[in-house]
Formats: sequence, C-alpha cells, structure tokens
Amino acid sequence: MRVEFSANAVSDLDGMDASVRRFFLNHAGKLSRMPPRRHLRFGLPYCVEDVTRQARLIYHVDAETLYVIRCFATHEAYEKWFKAFK
Repeated sequence: MRVEFSANAVSDLDGMDASVRRFFLNHAGKLSRMPPRRHLRFGLPYCVEDVTRQARLIYHVDAETLYVIRCFATHEAYEKWFKAFK
C-alpha cells in the first residue's frame, strides 16, 4: 500500500524534532502493511492511530493508498483539532 502525506501532515512533521518525526514515519509504514481501522466519531471519514501515549496520526484509507491527514505530537493539539468537528 502506498502512503501519501497531506500538506498539513508535512507541516506538522516539519515542526517536530527528529526522534518524534521518526516515530510517525515508522508508524505510517506499519499502517501501510496492515491498517487498523479505529474510526473517529461524529461521522468523520478518518481513522486515528496512537503513535505514542500522546501522539496521534489521522489517516484515511482509499483503495491502495493510505492518506495521512494530520500528525499531532501532543494530545492537547489533537483534542483542539477534534473538538472543531463537534
């Protein structure tokens, strides 16, 4: 499965230090081999994956491509983004 990062995800990754960025890139590779599907609530078409205890990866699977939408290093940033959809 192919992995593509959105402009927002690339921007999120650019703001992180190298060790955290490596976690996200490794996790995206793992998801491309066997994507779990924990969907977000409120009818959103995205899935979420815990990268670390606080970091989250938001993605969408379409045919043979995994689209990474956003990467959040902290739970607070993820919650702020998620609450915008309520």
